Amino acid sequence: MEHFFTAQLDRVQVRHLPLDDNLNGWSALLPARQTRATLRGKLAADWLVVGAGYAGLAFARRVAENRPQDQVVLIDAGVVGDNASGRNSGFAIDIPHSVGSTVAELTTADNYKRLLQSGTADLRALVQRYGIACDWREQGKFQASVSPESSPAMEEYARALETLKVPFELLDKAALAKRLGTGYYGLGIFSPGCVLLNPAALTRGLAEHLPANVSLFERTPALGFQFGAPSEVQTPEGQIRARHVVITTNGAAAQLPGLSNQLVNLSTYASLTQPLSAEQRDRIGNPDDWGLTPVYAVSGATLRYTHDHRVLIRQQVRHTPRFHNRAADTARQVSQHRQIFLSRFPELQDVAMAHSWSGLISFTRNGAPRWGKIGPNVYAAVGCNGAGISKQTVAGSTLADFASGVDNPLIADMQALGQPSYVPPRPVLDLGVNAYLLKENWAGRHEV
Repeated sequence: MEHFFTAQLDRVQVRHLPLDDNLNGWSALLPARQTRATLRGKLAADWLVVGAGYAGLAFARRVAENRPQDQVVLIDAGVVGDNASGRNSGFAIDIPHSVGSTVAELTTADNYKRLLQSGTADLRALVQRYGIACDWREQGKFQASVSPESSPAMEEYARALETLKVPFELLDKAALAKRLGTGYYGLGIFSPGCVLLNPAALTRGLAEHLPANVSLFERTPALGFQFGAPSEVQTPEGQIRARHVVITTNGAAAQLPGLSNQLVNLSTYASLTQPLSAEQRDRIGNPDDWGLTPVYAVSGATLRYTHDHRVLIRQQVRHTPRFHNRAADTARQVSQHRQIFLSRFPELQDVAMAHSWSGLISFTRNGAPRWGKIGPNVYAAVGCNGAGISKQTVAGSTLADFASGVDNPLIADMQALGQPSYVPPRPVLDLGVNAYLLKENWAGRHEV
């Protein structure tokens, strides 16, 4: 494999750290938690994992189990549960969103299916083993369209599910209204394998039950790297020397050699209502909890009706090259979320939004993750491209097996996904991404 680092010579300073200065609604629903200590002073480790999201937590756990005599250090710039992994919509998706028509695309879809289902199974086992209270609900997932103009896209999705041999139900407007409590959608497809959950609670639970040879430090950003044998990583109040470094920070990883010009960073925005009263639930037919993704991912709205009777709306996508989301940026989206909510549930005018927040997603131009060895004793699992709960969990665990020399047939599936294609530097990147978002918003303009 090609190496992108020059041993003992690469020194890198991190210029931009992820910032979300708005309260994550999922975390706000949970009891207060005692965060882990910030690293102070010097520390030595066999493995340093940078980023305590799904990939980082999975890598740290698996490598610690594979090598119980090794010391593993896991650091995060923020707080577990309030980082990007705790801010998503809470779908542990078991199948790829799209398949394509070429032989190569069909093969890749099968790779993704095996990987996603393995990631979901791993999480299910951990939730059951440790009794992680994260509202784990095996409710499946709806994909729905509003306008007849989107019927070809829905038909393509149905063909993809048939190709993958995934069972599904095709639902008309009346059937959807009965299941969802809203008559807004005209056509829907239900597939049974998706899990709905509170992502902040899941990441907290995973972090609280790491093996004994894993040390987690929160509010400990990596500010500088000197790669070598061993590598040294500088934090605000400390320094870590490690034989192996693993990068699982997704978007912020674009600042490192071997990962630059591969990642595109986007922000999405979500709002969560107050819980519906019994009388309010009766107005919409008292449905069971559900999750719904739009036929057009950029322009459409992702919705959930949660187990505790709240409605989640996630909509709006913005290019965020420096990983910063201010509260003012989120506030600008709230009125749009309110309009989306009332268009689906006009009977619920008296239900207020309780929380609104933002989250970061890292994409690659061709959809392939950056996974594997990127230099001597340096590894990466970044570029989640959405569906990150299951996908990044299995990316982290398979990377740990790969780095530890442990045989795992899923390693071949990860390698078969390929590597990210080149993205240009700014400002050309900004122009390209914003043009793409405008095009996607126009294509799905009937679905809002």
